[in-house]
Amino acid sequence: IDETDRRREKQLAYNEANGITPQQIKKARNLSVFGSNEEIAPAMQKAYVGPNGSNIATDPVVQQMNKAQLEKSIERTRKLMHNAAQKMEFIEAAQYRDELLKLQELLKEKFSTPQ
Repeated sequence: IDETDRRREKQLAYNEANGITPQQIKKARNLSVFGSNEEIAPAMQKAYVGPNGSNIATDPVVQQMNKAQLEKSIERTRKLMHNAAQKMEFIEAAQYRDELLKLQELLKEKFSTPQ
């Protein structure tokens, strides 16, 4: 206790000599580990669409794409997946991954050379 009192007196003397007035820490109440609740709320509202969800590979527009267009679509989907993962939106990233795999499979089916 004596050591605590000594340190307190030393701190008070320092504060007085330098014109420092101790103040309470002010924190926002709506902060979480990842940021404010307002930032998290939209992400929390997104629901995972399971395997029975829309299938990009069955889209007629995708079916009519040539090889270059499919490769460009695959690259765009890969970038979207990485961006979602960096934003910690893992469910969205998983959906992009599933879409990416289906597009790659479609590319392989349409343009692979028979052996």
